[in-house]
Amino acid sequence: MVWLMICQILVVIPHLTHIPSWVLGVYLGAVLWRLQMYRHRAAMPPRWLRFMLAIAAGSAIFVSYQSLIGLEPMVALLLVATALKAIESIHPRDGYTLAALGFFTCLTQFLFAQTLPIMLYSVCCTVLLVTAMITLNQRPGSLFNWREPLLAVKMLALALPMMAVLFLLFPRIGPLWSVPSKTGQGVTGMSDFLRPGEISRLGKSDELAFRAGFQSAIPAKSSLYWRGLVLSRFDDGTWRSLPKRDLPPAERILDRPDTPGVPLRYRVIMAATQQRWLYALPYAESSTAEVIETWDYRLGVSNPIDFPLGYEVASWPGTRMQPQLTDWRRTTETQFPRELNPQTAAWVRELRGRYSDDRAFVGAILGYFRAESFYYTLEPPAILGDDFVDQFVFGTRRGFCEHYAYAFVAMARMAGIPARLVAGYQGGEVNAFNNTVIVRQFDAHAWAEVWLAGQGWMRVDPTAAVAPERVERGLEAALAGEGTFLADVPMSVYRLRGVPLVNWLRLRYDAVAFGWQSFIVGFDSERQLDLLRGWFGEVRVSWFVTLLLGSWALVLLPLTLWINRRLPPGKRLPEELRFLALCKTLEQRGLRRRTTESPLATLGRARRRLPAGDPLTAQLEDAVAALYRAPAGQRQP
Repeated sequence: MVWLMICQILVVIPHLTHIPSWVLGVYLGAVLWRLQMYRHRAAMPPRWLRFMLAIAAGSAIFVSYQSLIGLEPMVALLLVATALKAIESIHPRDGYTLAALGFFTCLTQFLFAQTLPIMLYSVCCTVLLVTAMITLNQRPGSLFNWREPLLAVKMLALALPMMAVLFLLFPRIGPLWSVPSKTGQGVTGMSDFLRPGEISRLGKSDELAFRAGFQSAIPAKSSLYWRGLVLSRFDDGTWRSLPKRDLPPAERILDRPDTPGVPLRYRVIMAATQQRWLYALPYAESSTAEVIETWDYRLGVSNPIDFPLGYEVASWPGTRMQPQLTDWRRTTETQFPRELNPQTAAWVRELRGRYSDDRAFVGAILGYFRAESFYYTLEPPAILGDDFVDQFVFGTRRGFCEHYAYAFVAMARMAGIPARLVAGYQGGEVNAFNNTVIVRQFDAHAWAEVWLAGQGWMRVDPTAAVAPERVERGLEAALAGEGTFLADVPMSVYRLRGVPLVNWLRLRYDAVAFGWQSFIVGFDSERQLDLLRGWFGEVRVSWFVTLLLGSWALVLLPLTLWINRRLPPGKRLPEELRFLALCKTLEQRGLRRRTTESPLATLGRARRRLPAGDPLTAQLEDAVAALYRAPAGQRQP
C-alpha cells in the first residue's frame, strides 16, 4: 500500500499546471486517508458517503471548466476517480486496479507535453508502478528490500527490444479518436493581429519558440528573418492578416516564383502554439505532408498546433516574390485612413515631392529614422488616441520593433507604395553542437515588406536603421544600456551563458532535446517509410507484415530462451543448495524429486514415504521453511 500511494502522488505531479488546485487537495486527502486506514487510525467511509463524494467531485469539475468535454476536465475526472478508488482499496485486486490507473495517469502526461524530461520522469514512475505490482505478489508482512525495484528495472529492460521493434516497424496510423482541444491553457507566442506593445510583451520571455536544424552552414544572424504572419489589413488601430474568405478567388492561388540557386534545407521543431501558422526563412517550400503554402508565401497547417510539430523546409532567400501585382492587391496594400495622422501625412506629401522613385522614397524614410533621435526600447511610453504615427514620429520617438514597422508601413501607404507588416522572429542562438538555431520568444520581431516594380515584395526593417545591433547581435545587445532584457525572469538559465560549464551543459541538453523531438516524437508514418526504404528499398504490404512478424520472433525467441535458462550452481542461494543436497539424499533413499514439483510437494511426499520420526524429514522441513524465507525475486528450484 505504501508503494501504491507513493506512485499515486508521483504520477499526479506533472498535472499540477493544468488542473485546479482543489483536485490536488482531494487527491492528497484521499492518499492520507488511506494511509491512516493502513495504520488502523481511520475507517473506510461508508458507501453512501463515497457516492456523494464522487457526485460532488464531478460537479466541481463541471463548475471549474464549464464542461466535462475536453482534455483537462477528462484528466481531472481520472485523477478524482483514482483518488476515490484509493480510499476503498482493500483487496489485492484493488491494488492491481490502482496500479493500472497509475499507468494510465502516467500516460496522460504526454497529452500535454512530450519533452525529454517528461519522458524520463515517466520512466521513473513506470519503474515504481512495476515495483508496486511486484510487492503485491510478495508474502504478506514482507519488509522492503532493494531487490524489488531492481527486479522492476530488469523486467523493463527485457521489454526494450520489443519496444524498439514496435516503435520502428509497427505502422504509424492516425488516432482512432479525436482528443478535444485544450481549453484554458495559456498560449505564448504571436497573435494574428498586431498592436503596439504586442511584441514587446514577448520580448520579456525566454520560452522556446522553435529550433531549426540546418543541413549546411547557418546563414548570418542578420539574414535570419523567420516569416510567420503577413498583416495587410488596418482596422481600428490594429494590423490584421487577411482571412482566406475575404480574398477573391483569383487571389487565393499561389503564384509560385522562380527559385534560383541551391536552397537552404533545414528541419524546424516548433513548440505548441494552438495557432495555424509556421515559421520559415523566405521563400519557403515544405515537403512535409500536413504543411500547406499560402497565397502570401507563408507556411501553415490546417489544424491548430497542440503539440510540438516538426516539418522540413527548403528556402531560397534570393527569390523575387510576386514580381507582378494585381490591381486588387495594390488597392488592398495601399489602404490607410486618410483622416488619421495629419502631421505625418503632410510630411509624407512633402517628402514624396522630393523623391518620386519608390526605392528612393523608402531610403529617405530609413534615413530619417537613422538620422533623428529615435530610441529603441523594450518599455516605450504609452501612446493613446487614433493618431499613433503622429505621436510616435514627432513626439515620443521611443519604441520597439512594432512601433517602427507600424509607422513605416503607414507612411509608405500614405505615399501610395504597397506595403504590409510581417510578424515573426529575427535571429536566434546558434548551437554548434548540432548545427541548429534556437529561437526564443524574446527574438520576436516585426518588420515591413514593400512592393517595388521589377523586384516584387522586398523586406525593409526600419528597426535596423535605428538599432542595427538588434539585427546583427540580438535583443540583449540592443538593450545593453537599458537593463530591461529578461527583467521579468531573473532566474533564467539564459542569463548564465557567461559561465562556460553552465553554457556547455545548456547547449548540450538543447542538442539532445532537439534530437528527441526530431527523431522520436517526430517519427511519423512519412519518416518511418523513408527509414524502411533506406534500409530495404521498396516497401510492400505483404513484405512489411512478414518483416514485422519475423522481427517479433527474432526478438522474443532469444528473450524466452534467456529467461528460461538454467542458472549455474554457483549463482544459487545457500538455501537452494541445501535443499538440492537433501533431494539427492532422498533419491538415494528411493524418492526422486519430479521436474515440475514444488519444494512443498516434495516435502509432502517425503512425509508420506519416510518412516515416522526420520531425521531426514525434519531436515527437509527446516530447508523448505528457510527456502520460502529467502529474499524475494530470486528463482527457486
